[in-house]
Amino acid sequence: MRLRIIGCTGSMSGPDSPASCYLLQAHGPDERTGRQRTWNLVLDMGPGSFGELWRYIEPTNIDAAIFSHCHADHMGDVISLHVYRRWGPGAYCDPMVLAGPACLPGRVRQIDGADEDETYSTEFIFKELEDAKSWSFGPFTVSAAQAWHSVPAFGVRISGPSGFSKDDTSGSRSAFFYTGDTDLCDSIVEGARGVDLLLSEAGFTEEDTVEGIHMDGTRAGTLAARAEVGRVILTHIQPWNNPEGARFQAKQVYSGNVELATTGMSVDF
Repeated sequence: MRLRIIGCTGSMSGPDSPASCYLLQAHGPDERTGRQRTWNLVLDMGPGSFGELWRYIEPTNIDAAIFSHCHADHMGDVISLHVYRRWGPGAYCDPMVLAGPACLPGRVRQIDGADEDETYSTEFIFKELEDAKSWSFGPFTVSAAQAWHSVPAFGVRISGPSGFSKDDTSGSRSAFFYTGDTDLCDSIVEGARGVDLLLSEAGFTEEDTVEGIHMDGTRAGTLAARAEVGRVILTHIQPWNNPEGARFQAKQVYSGNVELATTGMSVDF
């Protein structure tokens, strides 16, 4: 699999990055054609992310999108995707899956300013995430883990083919976990258990003492240590905070590799 950071700024777009958005890619067979191809899964789509995503793939090639929760900084640009798929070049495409909490269809209508009878059926198929329930599409297997946040939210565990070589026929698989927005909790630890790559939010600093919203670097590192993950990328850091501070905190409690998300970076695993 390949993870591409599209946007990584916490709570809003910033001067160096759109808000949260991540592209996960893997090679696998397409049952409709019988051929191998690249599958594209988007995780969250915060403000400013749709245009940045377009730098890497044509929006017509997005196979599915998963929304960890329905705060606007993680889903505001879904309206750009809607416009592209209803009236733009994506209008000929079959509807694509949008997965998220049960409130997702209503939140899309709110952001769009649409009437209650709007279903978006020409462009989207809504799928509700449920704690500990898994589903598969293409080469990916996806399961959700209940998060601890101020609204219904999930972390997402995804397994898929190891590496990103089209010629790899070994059949080996890797595991990935994205926390979305959450404070440290047992369900997120179990969801991330043993993954090769953890993409963890670190939206708070150690001065932020409110519980049940975000992690700071120390709690993100504690998550990585308790879940025994292979490596960590920290993301969702506020544009006015120093990312190196979060990284330093995480490394005090986690002995593995800790990196900082930056727009455009990619990791094959």
